[in-house]
Amino acid sequence: MSSTLRFRRTALAVSAAVLLPFALAACSDSGGDSTAGSSSDKSANASASSQAATPDASMAMDSPFGPACSGVPAEGAGSFDGMAKDPVATAASNNPALSTLVTAVKQAGLVDTLNNAKGITVFAPTNDAFAKIPKADLDKVLADKAALTKILTYHVVGQTLTPKQLENGSFDTLEKSKLTTSGSGESYKVNGTSNIVCGNVKTANANVYIVDTVLMPK
Repeated sequence: MSSTLRFRRTALAVSAAVLLPFALAACSDSGGDSTAGSSSDKSANASASSQAATPDASMAMDSPFGPACSGVPAEGAGSFDGMAKDPVATAASNNPALSTLVTAVKQAGLVDTLNNAKGITVFAPTNDAFAKIPKADLDKVLADKAALTKILTYHVVGQTLTPKQLENGSFDTLEKSKLTTSGSGESYKVNGTSNIVCGNVKTANANVYIVDTVLMPK
């Protein structure tokens, strides 16, 4: 074998010996980065999946509740989404279960007052609540604007009340006297006798609690 050929083979062997560790290190670094990236991606994906699978508790608590809520239309102006876009008197007019209340509000000339108020709570009696009042008495009240105004403004509190605040509450009404609330979870009473049958209903300017009995100021 010539000296030239032996020299070339020796050079190649030295080059391979020098380059091999760098090649192995590069492969090791690349593999490490890939594994770390994969682990990080899996962690991020798991976190996102966990968040998607777990509903926001505060949002759940902020939803309408109560047995009468099932009677609210799923869509349209009288739905929960529809009522949220309108001020309270207008929103109530789109709910067939509140038609007697709407008539009373119009009779008392309170439509603009309620629609223009900011951050209020309305305890809204259903038609069935008004039906508990003897017709002669109801007709008499509807014909007496001062008495009607007194009764209706007693159903309005000048602040936005959350369900939590109703657990053991006493609140000043626009009529200038107090009403009380009690209960927990999805079961609440007003003045100890009137049940909230669909609560935490949002309108553009008010939180509404639909009740099964008309509230009477002292």
